[in-house]
Amino acid sequence: MEKRSRLSTADAELALREARQLLAPRIELPERRAFLTRTLSLGGLALLTGCEVTSQSGVEQALSAVSRFNDRVQGWLFDPNALAPTYPASMITRPFPFNAYYGVDEAPTVDEADYRLEIAGRVADRRPWRLADLRALPQAEQITRHICVEGWSAIGRWGGVRFPDFLARIGADTSARYVGFKCADDYYTSIDMATALHPQTLLTLSYDGRTLPREYGFPMKLRMPTKLGYKNPKHVRAIFVTNAYPGGYWEDQGYNWFGGS
Repeated sequence: MEKRSRLSTADAELALREARQLLAPRIELPERRAFLTRTLSLGGLALLTGCEVTSQSGVEQALSAVSRFNDRVQGWLFDPNALAPTYPASMITRPFPFNAYYGVDEAPTVDEADYRLEIAGRVADRRPWRLADLRALPQAEQITRHICVEGWSAIGRWGGVRFPDFLARIGADTSARYVGFKCADDYYTSIDMATALHPQTLLTLSYDGRTLPREYGFPMKLRMPTKLGYKNPKHVRAIFVTNAYPGGYWEDQGYNWFGGS
C-alpha cells in the first residue's frame, strides 16, 4: 500500500491561512467572514474542495480549487453598474508610484510611429489601430484609486477611450467570456466581459493631462478601478476577445484571476 506523506503542523497552518485569505475578503457579511476565518480546518478545506489535503500536492490542489471558487463568487457579487469612488484633483498622489516586476529603467520603450494596437478573436473589425486614431476617438477622464495587492494604494488621473465604447466600435462579441491583453514587456492578463463593459474601464492614453509616460504604461494601459493593480495591464500591444480561458502572468503563478478590488 502506498504510504501518504503527512503535512507538518507548520505546513497545515500555512495552508489554512492561505485558504482563509483567499476566501474571506469576498464573503459579504462580516459575521460570516469572521466565522469562516475562525473555524475553517483541514477537514473543512477537504470537504469544501473535494481534495486530499494530507500532502503538499493535495494542499496545492485544494488552494487552487479555493481560488477558482473565489473567482466564481467575485463574479456573482460584481455589480456592473456600481461605480468605484472618484476623487478631486487635490487628492492625486504625487508622484504616482511606479510598480512592476522589474525596475523603472527596464520599462519597455515603444516607438509611437511604429506602434499598432493588434485586435484579434471574436470581433468584426480586426484592423490594427494607430495611436493617432485612438486619440481621435471621444475621450473620457477619471480620478480613481489604484489598489495594489501588496497593500498600498494611490490616486491618479487617467484619460482615454472608454473601453465599452471601443469594444462596440470594433464589433466585439460581448457574449464572449473573456478579453485578453498582451503587452510590450511580455506581460499578459485577461478580464471578464462584465468588467470590460464597466463604464469606468478605460483604454488609457494619458496621465494627469499629458501623454501617458513610459513608466505608467506608454503607449496605453487598461485602467480598471474595480480591479487590483496587477489586473491593469500596461504597454498594451494586443487585445483579443475569446471564450477560451487566457490566464495571466501572475494568475498563472497562483494569483486570484478575478482580482476585484
